[in-house]
Amino acid sequence: MNMEISRKTIDDRLSYLVSQNLREALFEGDFAVPVAHEDYLALLTDQALSSSRGGKRLRALLLCRTCQALRLPEEDWDAAIDLACAIEIFQTGALVHDDIIDDSDLRRGAPSAHKAFASHLLKRSSTARQDGLGLGLMLGDLLATESVDLIQEASSRLSVPESLKSVIMTAFLTMHRQVEIGQVLDLSMETVDLHDPASIEGGALATYVWKTASYTTIAPLRIAFLACGLDQETSHEVSQAVGLPLGVAFQLKDDLIDVTGLHTGKPVGGDIIEGKRTVLLADALSCANEEEKETLLTLYSARKRNQSNVRTAVEIFRKTGALERNQKRIDSLYRQARSGLEKALDHMQESGLTLDEKGKQALLGLLPLFV
Repeated sequence: MNMEISRKTIDDRLSYLVSQNLREALFEGDFAVPVAHEDYLALLTDQALSSSRGGKRLRALLLCRTCQALRLPEEDWDAAIDLACAIEIFQTGALVHDDIIDDSDLRRGAPSAHKAFASHLLKRSSTARQDGLGLGLMLGDLLATESVDLIQEASSRLSVPESLKSVIMTAFLTMHRQVEIGQVLDLSMETVDLHDPASIEGGALATYVWKTASYTTIAPLRIAFLACGLDQETSHEVSQAVGLPLGVAFQLKDDLIDVTGLHTGKPVGGDIIEGKRTVLLADALSCANEEEKETLLTLYSARKRNQSNVRTAVEIFRKTGALERNQKRIDSLYRQARSGLEKALDHMQESGLTLDEKGKQALLGLLPLFV
C-alpha cells in the first residue's frame, strides 16, 4: 500500500462508516424517532462527519503498515482497514470530549464540535451554549460506542483463531480505559505544585503514556500483530517496547508544536493559555534563573493568560534550553522505538516468519512522521 493511497482509502472508508453506521443507529434502530427530533439527530450525524475529517491518520496507517510488513492475508485486508478506522473513530470521539474539557474553540482549523453545535442552535434555543456542550458529550459517547461495534465486527471477519479475535476486542477495550484514565491524570496535572518540577515532569510523562501512547502507537501495533496471527504475549511485548517510546515522543513533539504553531489549526501556545503542566514547563523551571522562574510561577498561577504571556513563556523556554532538551528527549525516544521495531522484525524473521520487505521498509519509513 502506498501511503497516499492508504490514507485516501482510510478517509473514504471512514466517512462511509461514520455516516452509515450512525444513521442506522439513529434512524433504523429498534425505536422510531419522532419527526420533531430528526433535526437534532441530523445535526449530530453531520457533525460526526465534520469532526472525522482531517488528520494525518497516523494511527490507522501504523496498523496498516504493520499488517503489510507481516504479510496479512489478502482476504483479511478489508477487515484490517476497518480495524484501523475503529481507532480513528475512537480518536474523533475522544477529541470531541477533549475539546469540551479544554473549552477549545478550534479543532483542525474548524470550530470544535460543541462550539459548532452551539452556533447552529443560537436561533432556536435560549440555552444554545449548554445544549452544544450536551450534544458534544453525546457525540463523543456515540462515536466511542461505534468504534467498539466496529472493532468487534471487523475482528470477526479475520481468518485468525477465535481466541485471537477475543484478544483484539480486549486490547481495544483496554485502550479505551487507558485513555479515559489518562484524561483523569491530565486533569489532575493542573493541581501539581508548580514549585516541584520533578513532579511535573514525572506526572506529565505518565499522562502521555496513558492518554496518548496507549491509543496512538501501542494499540495500533498490538491489534495489527494480533490480526496477523502473532501470539498474545509477543503482540503485547513488542507493541509496548516500540509503541511506548514512540507515543511519548509523539506527545512531546506535540508540545513543541504547540509553542511554535507549526502544522496546527489551533492558536500558538494553547497549552500555555490553559496553564498545562508539561515537560517543557518542568525543564524550564528546573533551569531558569530566579527572575525567569518567578515570571513562570506568576504566569502559570494566574487565573487567565493571554498571547503576551505566551510570548513571554516561550522566550523563557528558549533561553533556558527547554526547547532544545525536549527535542533531544524526542530524538532519544525515537531511536529507542526504531531500534526496538527493527530488532523485533529481525527476530520474527529468524523465528521463521516471512516478512514483506517492501512493507517492512514502509513501516519503518512511517515512524519519522510521528516525531
